[in-house]
Amino acid sequence: MSEIEIIKAFTGLQDPRRRAGQRHTLPLCIALFTLAIAAGNKGFLAIGDWILSYREQLIELFQPTKNRLPSYSTIRRTLLHINYEQYSVCLANFFDIKPVPGETVAIDGKVLKHSYQVENDNPNSDSHPAIMLVSAYLVERGLILEPCEVDSKSNEIKALPELIEKLALKGVVFAFDAINTQKKLAS
Repeated sequence: MSEIEIIKAFTGLQDPRRRAGQRHTLPLCIALFTLAIAAGNKGFLAIGDWILSYREQLIELFQPTKNRLPSYSTIRRTLLHINYEQYSVCLANFFDIKPVPGETVAIDGKVLKHSYQVENDNPNSDSHPAIMLVSAYLVERGLILEPCEVDSKSNEIKALPELIEKLALKGVVFAFDAINTQKKLAS
């Protein structure tokens, strides 16, 4: 396979799949997923249709082994076990998403819908509260930066300073909602 920038961007991702039976590399599967989503495809069947529609061009571009591209189900199975934090870091580095001085960064916390434990009758299922993330949004460009997961025994007020330190931005205007206007946060 030739060295293409989007393939190089995902070579650092940890591959959670078993070695046995692998036909396609993880960077190829993730690159095809990313390109299909960027082309406006929503859902794995649409991604599969996109891959079939552009099969010849994609084979010419990526030059996969045996001239075979992964199916939508292979891409789906790959995405089920991928570390989303590593993926978002690779994607942000690929697109070089960094706020510039003078931009507005809106920060807000959200609870992921249906992320709490649904199974009460299953003794093998671990009990857990809903997953909460604090995300940063570049207002002028409409881009989302890497989210920060909030500890299950905490809240977004305590996670906010960690995210700001992690971003380590200078000359950027931060916008918060009312819950984050605590006196302790101002210092």
